[in-house]
Amino acid sequence: MIKLDLSHSLDKEVFKDYQSKVTIINQMINEKTGLGNDFLGWADWPINYDKEEVERMLKGAKYIRDNYDILVVCGIGGSYLGARCALEALKGLYPDDKLQIIFMGQTFSPNYVAQVLNYLKGKRFAINVISKSGTTTETSISFRLLKDLLEKQVGKEEARKAIYATTDKEKGALKTLATKEGYETFTLPSNIGGRFSVLTAVGLFPLACANIDIKAMLEGAKEARDLYMNDHLDTNICYQYAITRDYMYRHGKSSEMFVTYEPSMSQLSEWLKQLFGESEGKERKALLPTSVTFSTDLHSLGQFIQDGTHVLFETIINVVKPNQDIVIPHDNEDLDGLNYLEGKGLAFVNQKAFEGTLKAHVEDGGVPCNIIYIDEMNEKNLGHLFYFFMRACAMSAYLLGINPFNQPGVEIYKRNMFHLLGKKGY
Repeated sequence: MIKLDLSHSLDKEVFKDYQSKVTIINQMINEKTGLGNDFLGWADWPINYDKEEVERMLKGAKYIRDNYDILVVCGIGGSYLGARCALEALKGLYPDDKLQIIFMGQTFSPNYVAQVLNYLKGKRFAINVISKSGTTTETSISFRLLKDLLEKQVGKEEARKAIYATTDKEKGALKTLATKEGYETFTLPSNIGGRFSVLTAVGLFPLACANIDIKAMLEGAKEARDLYMNDHLDTNICYQYAITRDYMYRHGKSSEMFVTYEPSMSQLSEWLKQLFGESEGKERKALLPTSVTFSTDLHSLGQFIQDGTHVLFETIINVVKPNQDIVIPHDNEDLDGLNYLEGKGLAFVNQKAFEGTLKAHVEDGGVPCNIIYIDEMNEKNLGHLFYFFMRACAMSAYLLGINPFNQPGVEIYKRNMFHLLGKKGY
């Protein structure tokens, strides 16, 4: 269901130089002995996940779909990106569904927050607040505002039924509040960090509310785990991709550009940027993850990619079979000169745009291009793809000698912000 084409980027002879390192690191991942090993819970999650909790998620999702028109997912970073990217990749940007899912808690923008709150006034909405600690500032502010609006509209007792908290199992401000108020709670496991949490309740509960088959996603992730937990570089495409990233970094490239040809997959690129950027960007090391959506961005960044400085390589995520297609009609006057395409689908045009761009970037532009082919975008394949990238990220970071699971740099801006805001102790 997922294939990796490195013929436009790397000579596979390079794998021989990496085999001994990969064997050691793969053992570290499997046995959970490397840097940050306390946060390797995601590696075996597809076989260790809480089946009872999944059933509770499905029950809660049905209740929300039966009783509300909107679900507000309140979180930031890994606490919302996974759910959002999966929702858009599987359902598109304009889903035809009776339950609308919107996002809040990922910004301080007064304009955005005010618009969302104004939109929710008088509407039947539920909240899924997601935070391990319950003190993430953006999320906490938004949740306070959402809870206040909800309680004013339906009363405290009814509001309790409409609030679902995904948080630490035992401790933290949100867990304390949820216990006190009687909110339904789901667990963000203590051994899984936010950017690796998409296959936990963090991602799965909102997706279940959207009527997405979360068991199929977990099945796809299990399939990926079974495929990629070995060190066989001749067949393990997950580690082949990780090696390509490391090789490019050590041979003059400073940026990896994730490329999709579907606007509905732009948030997948955002998830990847957090996954790799926050996992590897330490000790003045690592590739800068960037992204584009073609053909749209060929009309903006295309010139730089083709003829600019050679700082990047591309990783193209190509979905072979789209979920929908549109046929180009005949026009009698043909003033736009498009009758040569009549009867052809936009899927055909999009594919030829991919092929033509690939040829231009590789042959004329000298840009190395990895291609990840997905036969179609469905729940099982997306679950597989999530696991593929998470495992590749762990391997890639360990090849750099980096702890993939901490984020010390993120805390610096927070200290400065809290000091300027006048928070006690800062």
